[in-house]
Amino acid sequence: MSKQPATTQTHTDSDGYVNGVHLETLQGTVNAIAGEPAMGQCKFRASNTWLGGAHNRTTVSGFYGACQEIAHKQTYELHADEPPILAGNDAGANPVEHLLNALAACVTTSMVAHAAVRGIHIESLESELEGDIDLRGFLGLDDSVAKGFTDIRVNFRVNTDPENIDTLKQLSTFSPVLNTLTRGANVDIHVEQKQ
Repeated sequence: MSKQPATTQTHTDSDGYVNGVHLETLQGTVNAIAGEPAMGQCKFRASNTWLGGAHNRTTVSGFYGACQEIAHKQTYELHADEPPILAGNDAGANPVEHLLNALAACVTTSMVAHAAVRGIHIESLESELEGDIDLRGFLGLDDSVAKGFTDIRVNFRVNTDPENIDTLKQLSTFSPVLNTLTRGANVDIHVEQKQ
């Protein structure tokens, strides 16, 4: 996230924040990783427990980054379930809705942080996401039907100077979740007997 010339006047408050991002902290991280690339290697983790039916809970408590284990301030819980029409109890968003949340959150964070470094002020930013899935694939009714999303639409509404719109769209491409969805990732699933 190298510092780029601002496309609009920089709006930095007295504490050094742009868009709620503390620039000195962010630039310190960027400089540290640029000087020692190994600091950029991260491992994010999640643990999941089935609670019955379609309901399960994922906990997130820490990650590996900056060459060390880092604990979150608290353990986060994410509940997933299915709606009654898919034999669930609606005790949480379903997994594909969690994926939409991850995409929205990651693209938003990427846009805001990269805009801040470039001095682009964002007053407000909202998005609506919608994805298409044909359940015949998931339910095993038709092997020719994809088992996941075939199309996802993300529509952002942003309050910023009009000349920033195209730049913000370009900045969305820094999102790790967007890149994982569009470029893929190797996923290795191992199943073993619980002792």
